[in-house]
Amino acid sequence: MTTDTTLQPTEPPRESLSQRMGAVGGNMRQYGIFGALIAIVILFQVLTGGKLLQSNNVAALFQQNAYVMILAIGMVMVIVAGHIDLSVGSVVAFIGGIVALAMRDLELGWPVAVLIGLAVGVLVGMWQGFWVAYVGIPAFIVTLAGMLLFRGLAIVLVGETVAGLPQGFIRIANGSLPSVLGYFDRADVITLLIGALAIVAMLVSQLRSRASLRKHELQTEPLGLFIAKVTIIGASIAALATVLSLSAGGTPIVLIIIGVLVVTYSFVMGRTVYGRHIYAIGGNRLAAGLSGVNTRRVDFWIFVHMGILASIAAIVTTSRAGAGVAAAGTMFELDAIAACFIGGAAVTGGIGRISGAIVGALIMGVLNMGLSIMAVDSAWQQAIKGLVLLAAVAFDLINKRRAGGR
Repeated sequence: MTTDTTLQPTEPPRESLSQRMGAVGGNMRQYGIFGALIAIVILFQVLTGGKLLQSNNVAALFQQNAYVMILAIGMVMVIVAGHIDLSVGSVVAFIGGIVALAMRDLELGWPVAVLIGLAVGVLVGMWQGFWVAYVGIPAFIVTLAGMLLFRGLAIVLVGETVAGLPQGFIRIANGSLPSVLGYFDRADVITLLIGALAIVAMLVSQLRSRASLRKHELQTEPLGLFIAKVTIIGASIAALATVLSLSAGGTPIVLIIIGVLVVTYSFVMGRTVYGRHIYAIGGNRLAAGLSGVNTRRVDFWIFVHMGILASIAAIVTTSRAGAGVAAAGTMFELDAIAACFIGGAAVTGGIGRISGAIVGALIMGVLNMGLSIMAVDSAWQQAIKGLVLLAAVAFDLINKRRAGGR
């Protein structure tokens, strides 16, 4: 009697529905945030009688809220690493005053003044990063001290409003790209072209990310959901480009600045060793250190980046106002922190995306503009934003508890 020991080919195990949906679960919060933004836009479009999405209002939405988006890019890096920065509003006022004084009193050209502002932002970031990373003082304390320090210096420097700034500088936050290609049925061709390029870039990026996951045999979204996602995002970009193309100026210059920063820092956080180290530190600082991550150096450079982004926000804010003001930047730090948490950043660190922070900033911007169009009192606007922030953080914590239970 013999035993057949020939190995029969076996069918590879099929992934269960829960396994196939595992990749989706990590992104559901991001999908939910984007869906919430669309729902809020539709709601206020109805409540304002169609005024919210008027072309000029959409352009103004980005110009008025550019500072939140810029600061949120840096703040999400800080929060992912497990820190917080309370000083950015005061830094905006301090650097904005320096830039304005450089143009008015020193009679420097605005490009030189902008470079000076960026250099000061680097120094501010190095100052705070040193105390956090190498002295070991908690970021909450260091940046609280920075909030008081730089606000005081701003008041000393800008005793009165510094006005009379060059038009070239003012155009940074208030101007639009020139319509060098003319118009097509009243629509700015440059804006339509930028929208088309953004759609192509988004599609290529999504396809490459999906291919990379499949190459490394990692879980990917179901094909149907992937197609739906890129279709909705592409349609949203196309709608935005169409609306902006019909505005008085076309594409705001500040929107290009934001786009460049988003692409740059999304690459840093998602595709570089430094970005992975930030997430590792936020997830488990001790384990990251034991695995060879230089936590001090990573922390130091996080605050340097935050200083650079705060200086860009200062330049945009000063340009928008057309003057240097000591009271500029008030509550900016809270707006940036709220945008990050609404956009999906975890209170405990380790989780957060640049794209989520931008969507969170847009949600706050739409709330501000929609409520302003409806003539809602500013006090109620603050109260509503506070409730939205509380709901976003509570939703995040509830989801984590449910995931832990499962």
